[in-house]
Amino acid sequence: MPPRTTDSAPERRDDDHPRPDQGGGAAAEAGDGLRPDSPGVADGGTEGGHDTDPVPGAVSTGGADSPGTETHAANGTGAESTPGTHDHDRPHAGDGSAAEGDPDGHGGSGPRPENDPGAIERVAAVRRAADGGRRWRAAHLAGCAALLAVALTGGAVAFGSVGDGRAGAGVEAVSAGGALAPGVLARGDLDSGIGSLQKHLRAQPRDFGSWATLGIAYVEQARTNGDPSRYPQADRALKRSLELDPGNDQALAGRAALAAARHDFTGALKDADRALKENPYNERALCTRIDALVELGRYEDAAEAARTADGRRPGVPVFTRYAYVKELRGDVRTARDVLERALEAADSPADTAYVATSLGQLAWKQGEYKTALGHYARALAVDEDYLPALEGRARAQAANGDRGAAVEGLEQVVARFPLPGPLVALGELYEDRGADGDRAKAGDQYALVDAWTSLARAGGVNADLDSAMAAADHGDKKEALRAARAEWNRRHSVHTADALAWALHVNGRDEEALPYARRATATGYRNAGFLYHRGIIERATGNEREARDHLKAALDLNPGFSPLGAREARTALEDLEGSR
Repeated sequence: MPPRTTDSAPERRDDDHPRPDQGGGAAAEAGDGLRPDSPGVADGGTEGGHDTDPVPGAVSTGGADSPGTETHAANGTGAESTPGTHDHDRPHAGDGSAAEGDPDGHGGSGPRPENDPGAIERVAAVRRAADGGRRWRAAHLAGCAALLAVALTGGAVAFGSVGDGRAGAGVEAVSAGGALAPGVLARGDLDSGIGSLQKHLRAQPRDFGSWATLGIAYVEQARTNGDPSRYPQADRALKRSLELDPGNDQALAGRAALAAARHDFTGALKDADRALKENPYNERALCTRIDALVELGRYEDAAEAARTADGRRPGVPVFTRYAYVKELRGDVRTARDVLERALEAADSPADTAYVATSLGQLAWKQGEYKTALGHYARALAVDEDYLPALEGRARAQAANGDRGAAVEGLEQVVARFPLPGPLVALGELYEDRGADGDRAKAGDQYALVDAWTSLARAGGVNADLDSAMAAADHGDKKEALRAARAEWNRRHSVHTADALAWALHVNGRDEEALPYARRATATGYRNAGFLYHRGIIERATGNEREARDHLKAALDLNPGFSPLGAREARTALEDLEGSR
């Protein structure tokens, strides 16, 4: 469950201007000469080695995401880490004062939820989830449904009333010039920073820089708080910034980050390139460009973009992305080296928590559970509530045999933010435990995944990858295939290839599935879930030798990759060995 595109390390600098005195970064020191060689890429273009290797039997069916960051569920399948959904965007009217743009996110002429038929459908989706889970801890499930239903509100006040204009502690006061620098939001309390920006923009509504910073802060808040209502607010703030100054790179970069958060990676790449034409040193645009290329499956281009970014803005956000690009190509040693150097360079609790968690995830995927737990402990030592570290620790505990602690940890995670990855992981732990009522408890988790997916789609977030991976094992298999086909038609990443392969398999179409399973593992990415899927599909198609090799490889690499998947892999491997 690598936290990548939408779970990026916070930018720490106070500006996005060139710093010609900057030298090479940790990534460069780790190898591969992280320096731009291509003038086209250096200009924010898209030159490079596009991964266009065709897949036999490629699907052409039309349909309804992955950056970088795909957060993989405990069964080795996966769900993206983008938190939550958003309500229907309500356009603002007018050209001045209150109508010029509302920093709190209120106002506008669009329908209120109670008058919006789409909102009624979204409420019904949450109610269905609650009805499906009424057998277990009704209060807990109702709380989860209420958290999901925040996407219906569209209001500015969510998770702690930040829209009241109060200037909170922990963030620098608004400067004489009015604008809060983006780095300030990363260093201080995000909610308080947003409150300060809102207060400032009421007084100076034509400050395009502060509108851009507010939009970016809303995107970051959606990521960290699981508050999807911030996405349309981010959109409005960024639009207002561009209305006031159409070429400002900060708003363009913010719009790229927002598109990535909504899993529109083609749009994210376009906006990142526009921002880089205005300012080649914009850190957020450089990072989002890497994310978008990764999620589009253009790994050679992503590597070149990472080298360019390291040459211009070396730092934790770039180092972690470069490490992920190397990991996707099977170079785990370089990925680990880069992350370790990034951890040494971390100069804030946020950076330390983020990089330590990334190291924990990398170790977990290699089956190094004690090492992973050590990294998660370091992350939680600087931020005891850091959600990715809490989730990662629970997965490592489960793989290491401490199922009780793992269940307790994931219950705490989903009680705060019921997102698809941890919901599926918790459901599978319940199923594996098999105590009285555990099957019903597992069903409750999967019902909430369905509710999240419905809300995501109603709100405009592309949730097809989430839907495909969860539904293939725990829901509507035909819907899983529809969603996987649609996602493959948008982008050809290893994650979408794996999703389509597995969706075809569960629908009994293994001959079609096999080329995609091979594509998912072709880059050398060391992912036990992918190897398990390929082995099961090869067994179903009669390729027994290959099936034994890949099932054994999955269990050798990460024997605790999934309580249910690992059990099936062991059973299938034993059957294959017995039939030799």
